[in-house]
Amino acid sequence: MPLSVNQTIIIVLVAAVCTFATRLFPFALFGASKEMPKFIKYLGDILPVAIIGILIVYCSSDFTTGDINVIAPKAIAILATALIHLWKRNTLLSIAVGTIGYMLLIHFVFV
Repeated sequence: MPLSVNQTIIIVLVAAVCTFATRLFPFALFGASKEMPKFIKYLGDILPVAIIGILIVYCSSDFTTGDINVIAPKAIAILATALIHLWKRNTLLSIAVGTIGYMLLIHFVFV
C-alpha cells in the first residue's frame, strides 16, 4: 500500500524533529556553563571501541559454516580494520576501510 504525499511529509517531519531533538539534548543538558560529568566522558572514550568489538563478534558469527567464500572476506576485512585502527587511531577511518574493503571483496574477489 503506497503512502500518500501527506503521510510521507508527516513521516519525514517526525523523523527530522526526533533527529534534531536527539542532537539538541546534550547541549541543553550540558550547556557551555556546565562541566560534563566524568562518567559521560568515560562513556565517550570507551563506547566506540566496545561497539567495534561487538560488531566484530556479530559479523564473525558464521565462521562455523566452513565456506572459504564467507570466511576469507570477513577475516581480511577484520584484519584490515584492526591494522588501520592500530596505525592511524581513527575510528571512522577504520570502520570505512573495513566496510568498503569487505564490500569490494564479496563483490569482486569472492563471488
